[in-house]
Amino acid sequence: MEHLELFFKSIFIDNMVFATFLGMCSYLAVSKKVSTAVGLGAAVIFVLAVTVPVNWLLDQYILQPGALTWLGAEYADYDLSFLSFIMFIATIATMVQLVEIVVEKFSPSLYNSLGIFLPLIAVNCAILGGSLFMQSREIETIGLAFNYGISSGIGWFLAILAIAAIREKIRYSNVPAPLRGLGITFIITGLMAIGFMSFGGMLTGGDEEEAKEDKTAQVEAPVKEETIKEIANNTKVVE
Repeated sequence: MEHLELFFKSIFIDNMVFATFLGMCSYLAVSKKVSTAVGLGAAVIFVLAVTVPVNWLLDQYILQPGALTWLGAEYADYDLSFLSFIMFIATIATMVQLVEIVVEKFSPSLYNSLGIFLPLIAVNCAILGGSLFMQSREIETIGLAFNYGISSGIGWFLAILAIAAIREKIRYSNVPAPLRGLGITFIITGLMAIGFMSFGGMLTGGDEEEAKEDKTAQVEAPVKEETIKEIANNTKVVE
């Protein structure tokens, strides 16, 4: 249940683009065609699925205060958390380089269409954000970290795929001249973000209903006690 909740929450509620607006540079620049958006989205999913669990291991066994105790008791006081950014970015850059080599080898057309934005995945704030969110939310197991990496990548993939499909359609629409290009894209992105906000109650609706029922029960109890006291007082007056 925990894995399923994290999966849907990362895709719909905490979407990288619509909730935190990370990775907007690639989202806006490579979303003119669906085919290009699919290629970049798949690369982002792969990089997040690999780097988030790898960075979880680095965080748990190297970076956190006292994480080096597995080397010996004399290393228990070491705190290497200040190296988090450097280590995370190094891992991400390594994976991006691997993706770039594979895409160039097996799909030269996609490699040419992505252009500079494929190697720029290494500095994509959505990729680094995935590892930093994993660290700040204190994800407990490597399985959950892997789940979070994949689901965050899928959320970013759905966002760029949706905007690419819409931009292909509105290309043939009569958009006012001042809004053509990035103007209408920003407006559509804002509307899509508002739409994704509606998923916020998907995993919390039941908890809110239970809380309301508890509050109702707590309010009704003293009312009943006051009513009983009033009846008792009226009875004494009549006597």
